[in-house]
Amino acid sequence: MKKIFLGIIICAVAGLTIAAKDSKKNSFTENFIIGTPEIKSVNALSFGPEGILFIGDSKNATIYALDTKDVENSEKTEKIDIGSFDKKIASSLGTTADNIKITDMAVNPISKIAYFSVSIMDGTSILLKLNGDILEHVSLDNVSYSKIALKDAIEADAKDRRGRSQRVWAISDMQYHNGKIMVSGLSNKEFSSTFRSIPFPFKGSQDYASLEVYHAAHGRYETYAPIKTFGVVAKDGKDYLMASYTCTPLVLFPMDELKDGKHIKGRTVAEFGWGNSPLDIVSYQKEGKTYFLMSNSNRPVMRINYDDIVSSKDDITEKVETTEGVEYFSLPMVNVLQMDILNGNTILYMQRTSNGELVLRTRGV
Repeated sequence: MKKIFLGIIICAVAGLTIAAKDSKKNSFTENFIIGTPEIKSVNALSFGPEGILFIGDSKNATIYALDTKDVENSEKTEKIDIGSFDKKIASSLGTTADNIKITDMAVNPISKIAYFSVSIMDGTSILLKLNGDILEHVSLDNVSYSKIALKDAIEADAKDRRGRSQRVWAISDMQYHNGKIMVSGLSNKEFSSTFRSIPFPFKGSQDYASLEVYHAAHGRYETYAPIKTFGVVAKDGKDYLMASYTCTPLVLFPMDELKDGKHIKGRTVAEFGWGNSPLDIVSYQKEGKTYFLMSNSNRPVMRINYDDIVSSKDDITEKVETTEGVEYFSLPMVNVLQMDILNGNTILYMQRTSNGELVLRTRGV
């Protein structure tokens, strides 16, 4: 009887071991390694599944996937209102606010903890997270990660007509969607504006396409300006990339065509005005409807109805002096530099106030 019972236990343990191995094999972190990624810059942050944080490094032209192990579920919606946030960050790093630049912010959708990438004047890139009202350093030493280098990234010494480095735009925005990390930026091709779609976990494959848009504020077709920020819309069973550029055209591209090195011309459905650069796009649902919020360098935060984009027949191909196409509503929020969804229809945003103070706050939308 003891032998039979022992046999049952052995079989059970073996079954659990096999299940554990299968679980590990099927995990998003199955091909991760332990080590220190040699990250040179942090230009973009985006969360994927299982608390995995994607880090876009333009200097290395590489996407890193970091296992944060930050997977404790939280539905918290505590109000956040922190003044002089740049000074708070600088103080935690032993420096002053004029020596740092906050390059991006992303909220972990599982834990609702916000992560911040910070560049110090000496070139060091730092990753921080806000736990309650305490800033904590996120170590990048001996961590679990994987990475993939971007194909045909813009050269490290590339400059624009004004002599400014273009390498920073190797990665201009990044978002995880349906098992892929999507990346906008510039390549080394003749038509340099590029969109990439990279299956995750990383196995070496990546699709990319060069992009062409009609820039209504400029009155011409362009192929060299990077997408500054983007979202995704679904129409007639297909996903479309909704891309926004400097001087603020809003352009749709069919996602299933953005592959195999193709050159794709987008459809400009709106022009939101020259002299402005879009900074962030987030989506949320309220009362059964979906909306996008877009923050800007020289405009208030814009609210755009998802259904208006999906139903739009606009295809702007002539110069526009002001605005045209899909309508938007301006929220009473200006100088919003970073923005992400905290929970439901509550956003976390970073804003430069009229007196120059950098604040971090939550707001219902």
